[in-house]
Amino acid sequence: MSKIAKIGIITASDRASQGIYEDLSGKAIIDTMNDYLTSPWEPVYRCIEDDQETIENTMKELVDEVGCSLVVTTGGTGPSARDVTPEATEAVCDRMMPGFGELMRAESLKFVPTAILSRQTAGLRGSSLIVNLPGKPKSIRECLDAVFPAIPYCIDLMDGPFLECDEKVIKPFRPKKK
Repeated sequence: MSKIAKIGIITASDRASQGIYEDLSGKAIIDTMNDYLTSPWEPVYRCIEDDQETIENTMKELVDEVGCSLVVTTGGTGPSARDVTPEATEAVCDRMMPGFGELMRAESLKFVPTAILSRQTAGLRGSSLIVNLPGKPKSIRECLDAVFPAIPYCIDLMDGPFLECDEKVIKPFRPKKK
């Protein structure tokens, strides 16, 4: 029996964390994962303020204490002064995975010219993958549709839980075994 994958979901938003508006972005990530995954998984959700130290501490908690093999963030990837999620990600990661951000921006550019303003990135902390997504629910799905096919194999390479997907929705890529 495969172990249950714990997937961290972090929304970095001052206003959502204060209850000024509903966090639709975090819900969009959970809904997307529910659409993609057929294997058992547990969302570990946090809605926090846009503060680098808070974001870093939350990422560390989800990876180091909770044991999330994947942490997906939303918000804080733009050019404003409070957008510090990529800096927090770089601060806590052992190695960066720049291809994720490159592909997400390329995908988003098909829809909006302002995609070049987004600073999504990804990195590895221990045996976990951290991926930064933009803050809009529509953009979250577009970006995850682009990068998720590589995520299950990345988790495999780090000895994480085997993520099985509904291949009618998203087809993960895993090299053929010889």
